[in-house]
Amino acid sequence: MKPAEGRKRVIIEEIKPQVDCGRYPARRILGDRVDITAAIFSDGHDHVAARLLFKHDGEREWRSTPMTELTNDMWSASLTVDQLGRWIYTIQAWVDHFDTWCADLKKRLAAQPDPSSPDPAKRDLPPQDIPVAFTIGALLLDQTAARAKGADAKQLKSLAASLRSLADQNSPLYDYPLTPADEDLAARYPDFSYASDAGKELHLWVDRERARFSSWYELFPRSTSPDPSRHGTFADVELLLPEIAAMGFDILYLPPIHPIGMAFRKGRNNTASTNPDDEGSPWAIGSPEGGHKAIYSKLGTFADFDHLVAEAHDNGMEIALDIAFQCSPDHPWVKEHPDWFIHRPDGTIQYAENPPKKYQDIYPLNFESPDWKGLWDELRSVFQFWIHRGVRVFRVDNPHTKALPFWEWCIAELHTESPDVIFLAEAFTRPHVMYSLTKGGFTQSYTYFTWRTEKPELQAYFEEITKPPVTDFFTPNVWPNTPDILHASLQTGGRPAFMQRIILATTLAASYGIYGPAYELGENVPAKPVSEEYLHSEKYQIRRWERSAPHSIAPLVTRLNQIRRTNPALQSDLSLHFHHVDNPQIIAYSKSAPAIDGGTANVILVAVNLDPHNEQAGWIDLDLKQLGIAHDEIFDVEDLLTGNHYQWHDRSNYVALRPDVMPAHIFRVIHKSPRSEMLDISTI
Repeated sequence: MKPAEGRKRVIIEEIKPQVDCGRYPARRILGDRVDITAAIFSDGHDHVAARLLFKHDGEREWRSTPMTELTNDMWSASLTVDQLGRWIYTIQAWVDHFDTWCADLKKRLAAQPDPSSPDPAKRDLPPQDIPVAFTIGALLLDQTAARAKGADAKQLKSLAASLRSLADQNSPLYDYPLTPADEDLAARYPDFSYASDAGKELHLWVDRERARFSSWYELFPRSTSPDPSRHGTFADVELLLPEIAAMGFDILYLPPIHPIGMAFRKGRNNTASTNPDDEGSPWAIGSPEGGHKAIYSKLGTFADFDHLVAEAHDNGMEIALDIAFQCSPDHPWVKEHPDWFIHRPDGTIQYAENPPKKYQDIYPLNFESPDWKGLWDELRSVFQFWIHRGVRVFRVDNPHTKALPFWEWCIAELHTESPDVIFLAEAFTRPHVMYSLTKGGFTQSYTYFTWRTEKPELQAYFEEITKPPVTDFFTPNVWPNTPDILHASLQTGGRPAFMQRIILATTLAASYGIYGPAYELGENVPAKPVSEEYLHSEKYQIRRWERSAPHSIAPLVTRLNQIRRTNPALQSDLSLHFHHVDNPQIIAYSKSAPAIDGGTANVILVAVNLDPHNEQAGWIDLDLKQLGIAHDEIFDVEDLLTGNHYQWHDRSNYVALRPDVMPAHIFRVIHKSPRSEMLDISTI
C-alpha cells in the first residue's frame, strides 16, 4: 500500500527513553535534564535535520529544540522537566535541502579549477558550474524567506539577491559567499512540508525529589506509649518525632491505623486463640467502628492524626500511611458489598491463604467481582480520603495480589489531581510483576536486597536495577528488615550483621528504610528455626522498646543519614559502579556527583566486609577513570564514619575491616594534584 505522502524520506528509529515501546512513561525527577536520543537517517547523501518536540501535559503549545547529530546516524537533544506530572515528547525530522546545498557548494568551491595556479592538476580540474549552484541556492533562500517574517525575511531575500548577483558575474574563481550567521538564520526557518514524524507521542512522568532520595522509618504507634499499661497513641508518636528526625529520617511510615476486627482475631505469635487483651493484627482492617476511612479509636481522633501530620512536617518529615486492600470479617464492606468477596460453595467467604499459611482474620477482595467498577471507585476513594487529609506518601501492601490494570488506572487518576503523591509498592514478587507495578505508576518498589547477601549476587542485582533500561521505570527502595522479614543473616550475624546491612542499604541505594526500633536494637530471634517471622512479632502484640539501650546502633544510623544528606553522590543510583577486590568477602563500589557552580565533584567510595564474624582484608583495584583520578596520582580518602584520612596512590589500595569494630569504610575521595577535576560521568 502506498503511503499517504511518499515524499517523506526520513526514518526515525530507536527513540530513547521509552518503556515497552512507549506503552508506559519513563520516569524522571523534577529539574532533571532528560537526554532524548534516536537513530535518524535518510536515503542518499542529503543532509537531515531534526527537532525534539515536548510539552507538559497541561500545555497547549509544543516547545521545541534542535537535535544534534552524534555519530553513525544517532541524534540527541535534551529537555529540562520543570513541572511535576506527565510530559509528552516526540521527534520530527526532514531532509535539509539548504544545508545539503551549503555542504555541496563548499565541496564544489574546493574543487574549482584555478587558472592562475602553477600546479597543472589544479588548473586542469573540471568546471563545477558554480553560477548554477548559486542560482539554486538563491531559489532555496527565496523559499526560506517566504517562511520567515520581518527583518529575517528581508535579510534572507537580500542573501538570495547576492547569490544571483554572483552567478551573473561569471567569475573565474569564487569564494564561499555565506557566513555562519547566514547559515544559522536560514536554519531557523526549516521546510516541514515533507517532515517525518516519529509516529507516536512518548511520555515522561516527573516526580518530586523525595521519589529519588528518601529515608524511611517504620514504627507501630500502638507500641509508643511510655506507660506500659496503655495502648500507644498519635500523641505518643508525636513525642518521638524530634528523635526520629534527629536520626535523619524524612518519612515516618505507620502500619494500618484503621479499626481492627474482632472476628478470628490473631493472638500473640500469630496464634488462632486469643486473650481479651490481644490487639490483633493492624492488617485485619475493619470493625463496627469503620473501615479504611476510619481511625482505630485507641490511637486517637482525626484531629489527633491531623496534628501528627502537621508536627511531622514541622520536623522535616512526612507521614506515610499503609494502604492494605483487604478486610476483616467485621469490615462494613462485607455486609454492604458482599459481591466484592469470593464466596465458597458453602456460602462462607474465602479468607486469605498462602498455603500452608492461613489468615482467617483477613478477607481478600475479588477483582473479578461483577461490580468491579464499583470496587475500583471505592478503593480509589480511600486514597483520595487520606490525600485530602494531607498525606502525600503511601506504602501499599501486597499490590501484586490485586489486579494490575486497577493500579494503572487508580494511580493515574490520583496523579491527575495530586502529582506529588508517592506510592511505594511492597511487591516481594516475581521480577516481571514487580516491574509491571512500577511501569503502571508506583513511584518506588521494595526489592530483593533483603535476600542478596553474597558479593556476586549483590553486584549483579544492583547492576540490573541501577542502569537503563530498568532505571527508566524502576526506583528501588531497599529494606534490610520489615515486620514480616527477619532474614537469616540478621538472626545469626549479631550486631555486626545489623551494621553491615544498614551500611549497604544506605550507600547502595538512594532510598531505603528500616523497621524500627527493632532494627537499631538488633531484634534477631525468629519465631522458630528456618523462619523469617519474629518471635513476639509486633504485628500481633504491643511491644515495649528500650530505645536508649546502650547496644543500639542508632548513632550509626544517624551518622549514615548525615553522610547521605551531605554527599550528593549518595542521593542518586545512576552512578553506582563496582570495583574489583581480591577478597570475595569484601565488596567495593563508588558513586559520583558532578561539580556544581564551580565547586568540586563529590566522589564516595565504599568498602564493606560481608563476613559478620571475621576480619577481612584485601586489595581494591580501583577504576581510576570512573573516580576521575589520573594514573600515578596521589590522593586522599577520608573515612566519613571515623574521620580518619588515608593517602592512597594509583589503582591498588589495601583495606582491612573488623566487623565487631566497624565493618566498612565510607570514603570521600579528595584530589591533591592539579588534575583533580572529576570526569563527566555522563561521557564514560
